[in-house]
Amino acid sequence: MKIIIHGGFFSESDQSHETKTAKQNALKTIVQQAYAYLQSHSAFDTAAYAVSLLEDDPLFNAGIGSQIQGDGVIRMSSAIMDGSSQKMSGVINIQNVKNPVFVAKKLIGEEDRILGGEGAKKYASENGFEDFSTEIPQRRQEYEDKLKNGGRGTVGCVALDKEGKLAVATSTGGKGFEIPGRISDSATVAGNYANSFCAVSCTGVGEDIVSNATATKIVTRVTDGMSLQSAFDKTFQELKSIDGFAGAIAINREGNIFHQDSYPTMVFASFDGDSLQVFD
Repeated sequence: MKIIIHGGFFSESDQSHETKTAKQNALKTIVQQAYAYLQSHSAFDTAAYAVSLLEDDPLFNAGIGSQIQGDGVIRMSSAIMDGSSQKMSGVINIQNVKNPVFVAKKLIGEEDRILGGEGAKKYASENGFEDFSTEIPQRRQEYEDKLKNGGRGTVGCVALDKEGKLAVATSTGGKGFEIPGRISDSATVAGNYANSFCAVSCTGVGEDIVSNATATKIVTRVTDGMSLQSAFDKTFQELKSIDGFAGAIAINREGNIFHQDSYPTMVFASFDGDSLQVFD
């Protein structure tokens, strides 16, 4: 059993020792909580659980830490994919729910599995997800002051369970100050993809990740026989050709964990029951 999580990029506005330490400690706690949960749950359930913990922490740009869009409204996106069934479900630009990843997870059993905007919110309400304001004073102050975080914030989890099954979940509060209606990579196969060979979650500039089809390329290359590192190297070389800004985390079916970013520093932590790795 293996698990790796990411919390987006450590932006220039976060370069205080206190913030760095707080994020490191949060990641350590969350990855170990999620690994404990994985002992008795599937990779699919665990990926959603881990991302929900990240959504609940205002240090990260998802859930209650989400950025505010150009019209002053918070809209969030999230997706989850089960590597065994290769089913993906998600929500795009949903408002006023605490954990978009749980709405995405609920949709996995539906015929229509990716919903956006008002339809996503209506589905959430009809399925027992309470109305919840995700705005926190810090984000409102950033909005009022026109301070941007660089659009590099997303959270994600990749998990491998005791049955050898893989799953991935990804969630974002957007890049902040974007044009309302923008769709990020997080609820697409460019940013969140899994099959029985490999699972990948991305973070960074959504437009770059979509242009490069980053997660899908890595998983496809591993499926076709490339090593995990080689698949990353080739995909990130192609990303470099468009000066793309992205990071990705992955696990393959052999239990190999890998992560890479095009510009430092992606915030991540991994745990396999013995070895705990956290970004420096």
